[in-house]
Amino acid sequence: MRRLADYKLDPYEVVGETGPDIAAIEMLPGERMEDCRIEPTHEVVRMIYIGIDVHKKFCYACIKNKKGGIIEEFKFLNTNDGFTRLLRAIGARPAKAVVESTGNLWLRLFLTLEENGVEVILSNPSKTKAIAEARLKSDKVDAAMLADLLRADLIAACYVPPAHVREVREITRMRMTLVRDRTRVKNRIHSLLDRCDVPRYPGSTLWGKAGIKWLKGLNLPETDGFIFQTYLSQLESLNGLIGEVESNIAQRAVDNEDIRLLMTIPGIDYYAAMLFVSEIGDIERFPSSSKLASWLGLTPRVSQSGNKCHHGSITKMGSPRLRWVLVQTAHSAVRYDDHFKRKFTRISERRGRSKAFVAVAREIAVACFHMLKRREPYRFADPDLVRRKYKRLEKLGSPALCAVKF
Repeated sequence: MRRLADYKLDPYEVVGETGPDIAAIEMLPGERMEDCRIEPTHEVVRMIYIGIDVHKKFCYACIKNKKGGIIEEFKFLNTNDGFTRLLRAIGARPAKAVVESTGNLWLRLFLTLEENGVEVILSNPSKTKAIAEARLKSDKVDAAMLADLLRADLIAACYVPPAHVREVREITRMRMTLVRDRTRVKNRIHSLLDRCDVPRYPGSTLWGKAGIKWLKGLNLPETDGFIFQTYLSQLESLNGLIGEVESNIAQRAVDNEDIRLLMTIPGIDYYAAMLFVSEIGDIERFPSSSKLASWLGLTPRVSQSGNKCHHGSITKMGSPRLRWVLVQTAHSAVRYDDHFKRKFTRISERRGRSKAFVAVAREIAVACFHMLKRREPYRFADPDLVRRKYKRLEKLGSPALCAVKF
């Protein structure tokens, strides 16, 4: 038997006055005082643990106590009315909840629980499966398993960025989606021109102003001509949408010091820098550059047993969008920066060009990490190139002057 005076409580954990009139509290084995709350009636309200299996139209919740006993199990809709049903079941009790990351279906539930004072953890599905994989697979079993892992503090948590970072993520990802849609339309136009045996465009680029004018002047058969004009209209529409999105991103980036720092690296423009910052979130959550590279999936797989150790291809974990942008940045960086060019040449002679570009992409990620940590620009930056990039950013965003001087 231990008394309340033996424990240090946070202010939110005790409601009412503390003093000799409060009864002794019998603690469960392994229980902490933060898992309990004292009500004014001297009743001990113990922490409950909630595992939630999320689906598109409904969710399944399992509420357990500290010992693992099931308090309640139920299905509720993945709507505001369903969230109200879950909050009624929680009541005024202190609660911890775990939600599995399933696309974007978890976000509204996560925010609702967080706004109502419930401590919520977003679980990494792949790592959770590795820790506890049941032979029987059902929503009921999954929710109970999540609750048990939460009780044992074995949840592999995902990073949940703040609201303003999530907004930037959405708009940068939308720009990437629109560009890919535009690429598909261009490929369809190329395919149609090949089918109609149209001569090759004599200019340098088919998609510039002169090239588009040349395309509009082509005379194709009736059906093919109708399809061709539809593709051209779709292409013009996508170009306009991409321009609006890029302007919005530039307005957000023009006064951001992190963006200006990253733009000093050859190959990184305001969009690539904004994507890096939004996908990474808080750079302080990575203790070292190797941890960041591992999170990006740019480190090799390792299979080691005894004296044998084999290194395979990169893991490709983390954000595929950011990894793709870093590789594209590497293609540009090796052309304009001697430091990256030497690294690329050295590795490509031994391992090939593809692996060399991936190695340079990791080098760029490491450079970004140290620049953001130390708050300093790229040490081998080309002042003229940086000024041109800043000028383009100011033209798209606003006339604000950049703080980094060269």
